[in-house]
Amino acid sequence: MPSADDLFRRTAEAAAETPVAPAPEPAAEVEAEAAPKKPSGRVRHDEKMTVYMTSDELLDIEHARLGLRRSHGLAVDRGRLVREAVAMVLADFEAHGDDSALVRRLTEE
Repeated sequence: MPSADDLFRRTAEAAAETPVAPAPEPAAEVEAEAAPKKPSGRVRHDEKMTVYMTSDELLDIEHARLGLRRSHGLAVDRGRLVREAVAMVLADFEAHGDDSALVRRLTEE
């Protein structure tokens, strides 16, 4: 069992010994911004958002999840499925703007 000194040791000493990485070049930052964003996948998420939907929409998500498992062997939860779908829609919006599927669907209402 660790002692109290092990659990509550000072971290300032360790931080002083850790070398600082050089700042990235501005060109690298521009390339990173231009690269398409990828969904977070299977990581711990610190932010939460509640979305209300109809029972039919929830059933469609569940059918898609089960279809992914049955046809492709992909075991994903509903949260990951929704994050992937949101990432795809936002990437399309960023790439196509006014011609994106998101704008077309929202203006049809």
